Amino acid sequence: MMDFDLTLEEKIDRTPPPLREIIEDFRSMEPRERLESLLDFSMNMPELPGFLHDARDQMEQVHECQTPIFVFTDIVNAGVQVYIDVPKESPTVRGYAAIVQEGLERAEPDTVLQTPDDIHYLLGLHEAISPLRLRGLHVLMAYLKRQVTAQMAKSE
Repeated sequence: MMDFDLTLEEKIDRTPPPLREIIEDFRSMEPRERLESLLDFSMNMPELPGFLHDARDQMEQVHECQTPIFVFTDIVNAGVQVYIDVPKESPTVRGYAAIVQEGLERAEPDTVLQTPDDIHYLLGLHEAISPLRLRGLHVLMAYLKRQVTAQMAKSE
C-alpha cells in the first residue's frame, strides 16, 4: 500500500511512538503555536557528535533543500541513529529536522522505512510554511530512508 492510499490516521499510526506523540501535540495546536513549537525544537536540537563534526564528508547533503542540510544515519543495536545538521540561521528547517531526528531516534529500521515521507503534513506545517520550503522538508525522509536501506544491506 502506498502512502497516498492511507488515511491521515493510518499514516500517523505508521510512525514510531515518539514521533507519533510529537505529531499529536502539533495537531492539537493552532498554526501560530506550531511555528513557536518548531522554534523550540530548533533551539533544543543537539549538536553533532564529535565523530561527525570532524568528518563532515561522511554526511550526505540534501540538495533539494534551499537550506544546507546534511544527514547521516547508522544502525546501532538494531535501532536507527539519525544525525542531521542544519544551520541555526534556518530555525524553521532546523526545528523540523530536530523533530524528525528525535522522532526516529532508536526506531527499528523497518519502522523508519514505513514512516510516511510527509511528516510535515502530519504535523500540520503545510498551514504555516511556504510550499517551496515544504518540498525540501519532504525530501529529507527520502534521504534518510535511502541511508537506512543501505545500512541494512551492509549489515546483512
